[in-house]
Amino acid sequence: MSLYIETENGVTKNHPALEDNLIQAFGSVPEHWEAFTRVERPVPAMYQTMDSQEPVYAQVDGVWTDVWSLRDMTADEVVAKQQEAKDAWAALPNRDNFAAWTFDDATCAYQPPTPRPTEGNFFWQGTTLTWVSRPEYPTDGKTYKLDFASATWVEVTP
Repeated sequence: MSLYIETENGVTKNHPALEDNLIQAFGSVPEHWEAFTRVERPVPAMYQTMDSQEPVYAQVDGVWTDVWSLRDMTADEVVAKQQEAKDAWAALPNRDNFAAWTFDDATCAYQPPTPRPTEGNFFWQGTTLTWVSRPEYPTDGKTYKLDFASATWVEVTP
């Protein structure tokens, strides 16, 4: 799937078009259409943000392409993002179970005192400060919630 973009005096016009569509419309790729390479939107790092939700078109090494603009967050933006994560954590219904977890600035997330086991299905038990194997969910069709302290499923009654 080759793309081309219309140019006039070294400036792009409109958006890229498929080569097949240009050939269908004009019989060939017109001279004022130049090769274009699509570049996917980058994923910002933890404390980066996009300057714009849309790319600009620029010529890189003789080929037109999407150019995305990322920037590092300001100190105030970093503090606001961290506060948002802390507020969401504080609003968790079972937050007391995770009282031993600490906020990690680098990941902007709370981290357990010990890493979660990589194999198996575990949950954090705050009363013992350990990872515990999650019991099988009951299959009787009723609704249950996990009781962290006892490591059992407790039926939710309306």
